[in-house]
Amino acid sequence: MKALHLLRWSGSVLSPRTRPCCFIHKYPSRYRPQPFNILLRLQSSAAVPIRTISEPEDDTEPQKPAHYTLLPSPPPSRALSSARLSALHARLVLPPRLPLESLARCLVDPSADTNPNFNNASLSILGYDLLGYYTSEAIVCRYPRLPTEVTFAAMHAYCGPKTLAAVTREWGVEVAAAPGGEVDPGVLQCTRQEAGNASVNGTGTQFKDLPKVAEDPSTRPNPEQQRRGWRRGATSQTVYDDDFGDEIERTETDYAERPELRQEDAQRKAKRGVTLEVASTGFVRALMGAVYLHAGKRAAYNFFKAHILSRHLDVSKLFEFRQPTRDLSKLCAREGFESPVARILSETGRKSRHPVFVVGVFAGKDKLGEGSGSSLDEARIRAAIGALKGWYLYSPLEVRVPSEATEEKPWEPVLVDGGEVFV
Repeated sequence: MKALHLLRWSGSVLSPRTRPCCFIHKYPSRYRPQPFNILLRLQSSAAVPIRTISEPEDDTEPQKPAHYTLLPSPPPSRALSSARLSALHARLVLPPRLPLESLARCLVDPSADTNPNFNNASLSILGYDLLGYYTSEAIVCRYPRLPTEVTFAAMHAYCGPKTLAAVTREWGVEVAAAPGGEVDPGVLQCTRQEAGNASVNGTGTQFKDLPKVAEDPSTRPNPEQQRRGWRRGATSQTVYDDDFGDEIERTETDYAERPELRQEDAQRKAKRGVTLEVASTGFVRALMGAVYLHAGKRAAYNFFKAHILSRHLDVSKLFEFRQPTRDLSKLCAREGFESPVARILSETGRKSRHPVFVVGVFAGKDKLGEGSGSSLDEARIRAAIGALKGWYLYSPLEVRVPSEATEEKPWEPVLVDGGEVFV
């Protein structure tokens, strides 16, 4: 697979922009933007860039902080003098090709600055697709027999909103109290959602989380969106919903038919605010997209393995069987095995207050699973659950994902299972 030259077609995203503030217009010779290839220079391992914009030689024309207060977010030129950004760049071992201007842009949520040229909305969309692609291929190639619901749960555990919010806290990223041009570019900036704890009839659902019905008939959901509440099957979640199986409020088709909806959604978020979890999720996704655009596919995949895939997840605890004995019988019939039979392997204290029974499930002479419990039914159910987990958690010895394929060593297809058991 040939590597793409990302810098040739992503200049609109990568080029650091400078806001048209008054002191730039007044002194254009001293604050002229520099070319992209000399904006970032790192000093050894400290990852501190050398400023390429000339400073005033005297104090006759000082910069006033009032100029920054007129902006919704800090200008890109301030990123070069932020110690927090340099520390975050070095702490995460980011590629040297990722400039501080892009890192500062990843910290600006659309609720803080609605201008798409200065917030992380576009980078967050790219990072969302990359995280979903890398996570899904890692799970499917490692566990090719996982049911759809368990796959969604595993993806949510690896790169869901709660996980990415925890990753942001682990990175040591602080959150600004309120966004503005005078805020340090090294902190996460967002308009916080107003607090509220009123519940609806004691159900625990808060009023602020309820969807508001639009008065404008043109903004009301169409019949197709109204029918989405009736389809919650695994197949519909795979086709229509997002990477985690959650329902999408507005799809890309809606934005393509009405492009003004994207700007309206950004303005609504800026007015209502977002939670810290949503802002932290957007930052991690935007940083993933920025690493991919600046440093390429290999650096982005290494960043994903270092910060996302390295987190431990016990997939066996994500299963929830309602009738495991029936599912095991259907699985054996589908695969051509003999009907499963439960047999007592050992027992102790049958007539005492705390008996223990060990039951095994056999298909012919092959033992499929084993379980223990205080009763025969409990041990038999646990043995059936162990047999089902042993089937679904099969993993090949050598796992290679499509992202690791190269021209010298092409990717070899992995096992494609028949799918989960439907009763």
